[in-house]
Amino acid sequence: MKRKVTLKQIAKELDVSISTVSKSLRNSLEIGEETRLKVQAFAKFYNYKPNNIALSLKNRKTKTIGIIIPEIVHHFFSTVINGIEQVANEYGYSVIICLSDDSFDKEVLNMELLANGSIDGFIMSLSKETQLKGDFHHITEVINQGMPVVMFDRVTNDILCDKVIIDDKSAAYEAVQSLIDKGKRKIALVTTVDYVSVGKLRTDGYTKAILDNNIPFDENLIIKIEDIDTCEIIIGKLLEDKAIDAVFAVNELFAVTCIKTASKIGLSVPEDFAVIAFTDGIISKYSTPTITTVSQNGIKMGNKAAKMLIDRLELEEDEEENYKTEVIETHLIERESTN
Repeated sequence: MKRKVTLKQIAKELDVSISTVSKSLRNSLEIGEETRLKVQAFAKFYNYKPNNIALSLKNRKTKTIGIIIPEIVHHFFSTVINGIEQVANEYGYSVIICLSDDSFDKEVLNMELLANGSIDGFIMSLSKETQLKGDFHHITEVINQGMPVVMFDRVTNDILCDKVIIDDKSAAYEAVQSLIDKGKRKIALVTTVDYVSVGKLRTDGYTKAILDNNIPFDENLIIKIEDIDTCEIIIGKLLEDKAIDAVFAVNELFAVTCIKTASKIGLSVPEDFAVIAFTDGIISKYSTPTITTVSQNGIKMGNKAAKMLIDRLELEEDEEENYKTEVIETHLIERESTN
């Protein structure tokens, strides 16, 4: 079985530019007949299937960046978008934003919609369903056609591209350790289902902190929530049935739901139990009580993602592709929920 080749590989093998390969495969008269036939023969031998939509991308710059995010309800994603726009505008780029609604099909459709020549590259955070399926063919396809992708927050090791993340495991460990340092021993975790990469890493950090401090590990104190609409019922059951003294939530929506549910059943934060959450958003600052958070610095993450993509777009065609993973620092912001 012959290996699958990309536009870039054909260009390298034949010592021509990607643009020349693209035009040759479309039989453009701008390219001499000898070169055209040579490119077409090579592509046919390796069973190269051109994506006619993607082939046009190298021939014109739109100065537009496509952003795909899983949801807009999280303050974190809106701050990342702000960060992307700051840098994009500085370099003369516009942005188009699409929501996947945590759906694999919608993520694929968004990529197909934007990869019709509307944009030059993607910045994206994977949907829950894409991570569950482990199917990244749509991302591989646009990368293979020469369109750069930068992933942030929810990423996968299965795709070679630039990434911007925080050290979720380490940040979670430090948050839980801060609760332990305050004398908390019965610490519950309210997290996402395991196939969401950030939820899994934050769960790992929580578990490590518990074990490192010789606290008995209780699986019953870990609540994994798939649907935000039903989380109040699940959290209510946790608070009623378990004698806990702290909750570590992987996002601020889970944290504020814990506080609201506690109030309904006659418990109060931080008197009966402390709460720490990820994402330093508006909810954390204005809830009652205000919530201690791990700050993810979405603005800085967006700035970095946009700069990495623009740098990639402005690379010379023959430059080496050394993909980078940038780690944004986090810090704990102490508020009333842990006092």
